[in-house]
Amino acid sequence: MPPRSSPDESVKRLLPWLVAVAFFMEALDTTILNTAVPTVAAALRVVPLSMKSVLASYTLSLAVFIPVSGWVADRYGTRRVFSAAIALFTVGSFLCGISTNIHALVACRILQGLGGAMMVPVGRLTIVRTFARSELVRAMAFVAIPGLIGPLLGPLAGGLIVGYLHWRMVFFVNLPIGLLGLYLVHRHLPDYRTKSTDRLDLIGLILFGSGIGLLSYVLEIFGEHSLGGREMIWLLSLSIVLLLGYGRHATTTERPLLRLDLFRIRTFRSAVIGSFITRLGAGGTPFLLPLLYQVGLGFTPVQSGLLIMPQSLAAMSLKMTMPLILTRFGYRRVLLSNTMLLGLLIGLFATIGFGTPVWLIVVQAFCFGFIASLQYTSMNTLVYADVTEGQTSMASTIASTLQQMSMSFGVAMASLATALFIPDRLHTGPAQMIHGVQKAFVLLGILTILSAAVFRELRPTDGKNVSRHEEPLPEG
Repeated sequence: MPPRSSPDESVKRLLPWLVAVAFFMEALDTTILNTAVPTVAAALRVVPLSMKSVLASYTLSLAVFIPVSGWVADRYGTRRVFSAAIALFTVGSFLCGISTNIHALVACRILQGLGGAMMVPVGRLTIVRTFARSELVRAMAFVAIPGLIGPLLGPLAGGLIVGYLHWRMVFFVNLPIGLLGLYLVHRHLPDYRTKSTDRLDLIGLILFGSGIGLLSYVLEIFGEHSLGGREMIWLLSLSIVLLLGYGRHATTTERPLLRLDLFRIRTFRSAVIGSFITRLGAGGTPFLLPLLYQVGLGFTPVQSGLLIMPQSLAAMSLKMTMPLILTRFGYRRVLLSNTMLLGLLIGLFATIGFGTPVWLIVVQAFCFGFIASLQYTSMNTLVYADVTEGQTSMASTIASTLQQMSMSFGVAMASLATALFIPDRLHTGPAQMIHGVQKAFVLLGILTILSAAVFRELRPTDGKNVSRHEEPLPEG
């Protein structure tokens, strides 16, 4: 009989799959809803561009509550917090499924976001605390493979559900996955916690959460004429004052909600700021593509889902080659060239119209999926290149928070950019929608290309300690 594996080896074999359940549930929820946006908008009697609030409210909720995830995990333990997060996300999914208007749906998406804010970051933090730094890139890439099944199945599943069942099933599909996740977490997830924790920075949470929430609201309503110019300026000014107030508070508080002094670390600063700006451009793409395919080109939800699937297929099939690329070329060369290539691919979506062959759309989607996945993997792992063990939790929190902020703002910017080129968004026809979305892709592509300048401060040797694979990942 072979000897029993040590507990550490058992954890390393099972942990990636446990965390992948949470990643799968969140990714599936997002991609299913993107494909279902036109159908849900029609059912709730709102214009498709108004659905940006449903998508942005979830990611904004993540950004507001992620900063406390590390503190909660340290105080109550990763296993208890992860279980509660999955349960809350599952309940939020059920409530989204029974919503009868867009306002209720937005409120329930915020509840979902509260669960997601504790679920994915705590899972990622558990991975970081379990695996050695030299194993980190491979471990995260391994976790992402099962998690990418969600984006792979999501577009098609969303199309099938709204095409042949009912849009409410888009949210109900999370229920069995959530129950499975709860079972696995209680059985196998490691329970990391600290013996003593500092007091929660409640003032910082109020200042930061209010500031980004108000800023997101201003971006969402900008151009809708629901508020006058003077009111918009006042709200924008107030959001800036709140965020500046948090910046001042963080420098004078011993244990702030987000430690801004980590931005003195060059690799951390480049990874986080570069990721923020890059996702402002790329984050709106999943929202725009279903509008282009369904509202503009007249494809069915199922056809739209099939056209989006190659993105996730490329990311999943080529995921394990990404550590080799980073080892061979280094973070600086990869991020400088890949960011510009990502922007060009986003801009190329503007060439899709009535006469575009389907095979060309599929090729573009596949290329975009690989380049985007390489970009996100590079930025996410560079965050931990030079932080100490004691800074890991805070680094993960800041990176996750700004990532979700940029995705929320990216959806709002994509909707705003589209609306700028549509004279009457309440009576949008296919030709007008195509025109608006194509122009939006051009603007988002330019913004993404400009974000490459952030990575110029990196050195050729930066990130070698997280891209080198001296110790193999356990099998399984």
